[in-house]
Amino acid sequence: MSQEDVSRIFGFENRQTVAQIEAGQRKLTAEELVAAANGFDVPMDYFTNPFLIAGEARFSWRSTDVPLSDLDAFEGKAGEWIGAYRILSAATGGKLWPIAHRLTLTRANSYEEATQAGEAVAAFLELGDVPSADLAWAMQDRMGILVLMVDAQPGISGAACLLRDLGAVLVNRRESPGRRNYDLAHELFHVLTWDAMPPERLDDGEGAGKLQRRVETMAEKFASAVLMPARLFHDVDEPVTDAGWLNATATKLGVSARALKWRMVDLGRIDRDVARAYDDELLVNNGMAGGKGWDLPPAFSKPYLKVVAAGIAQGEISVRRAAALLDVTVDGLGELMDQHGVPRTFDL
Repeated sequence: MSQEDVSRIFGFENRQTVAQIEAGQRKLTAEELVAAANGFDVPMDYFTNPFLIAGEARFSWRSTDVPLSDLDAFEGKAGEWIGAYRILSAATGGKLWPIAHRLTLTRANSYEEATQAGEAVAAFLELGDVPSADLAWAMQDRMGILVLMVDAQPGISGAACLLRDLGAVLVNRRESPGRRNYDLAHELFHVLTWDAMPPERLDDGEGAGKLQRRVETMAEKFASAVLMPARLFHDVDEPVTDAGWLNATATKLGVSARALKWRMVDLGRIDRDVARAYDDELLVNNGMAGGKGWDLPPAFSKPYLKVVAAGIAQGEISVRRAAALLDVTVDGLGELMDQHGVPRTFDL
């Protein structure tokens, strides 16, 4: 919109007033704020909620068959969670890390190089014998990337988000462990390569161009290597085509048995033609038939709850506002802090 267009919304006589507002030289009156909300057809909260990051954050979602209106609404809420973390961290003396770590990969690189990058990141993060168990913590502690386990509707697996001074990954905590861990590593790839290979806002596998499909395959190779680095399989003697071994090993590593099968192909332990002909019905999701029986991780994350608790303690956010932000009751907020081992900073 031109400044003249905006002037008409406010009822100003000329565009100079708009220019002064844009430059921070003039504040809006209450009446003008109402006119802005009506004229731009947005809720008043759009202008008054300091946690909103609309227009500033870039998101890339992994979703399937989710109406765009639902995704837009969830993105707004997710942006508020991330914006609150950024505001409260700064207000309570916390440190935000602009993404200092970048992968020097482009679309011109090979899938093998994407795999090597995954191996290198696993080594840099010092992930242990079960990389998936350490990945979220290591991303936050050693890369400053916010990780949030969230409740999302079916079809939304997760997302990567990039701001000027913060990177974040959201994962649907109600997915299976193998899916959660894979999405976490997959979105890490996007955060680390965003400048060179910006991902699409919606990664649903439909209508993606050839270049974007290549980027997503590189992300898959990277994620597989992060979660299943080659060093874990140097001493493996069992026949890797055995369904029992694949299921048990996948369960231990927190990956799907099918993902492990294809990782064995990449490592030369299973012939590709054999893998294609393999009966995947013998493979189960993390060793749990029907995808049932896994434990839900606590919502959000310990670093996130620590920042919220500090914000409450220092008067930067009220208890009720914090509870509303996280879509829980005040009692639920206390229980969430207990689950993460974060001392409560308020009395019920």
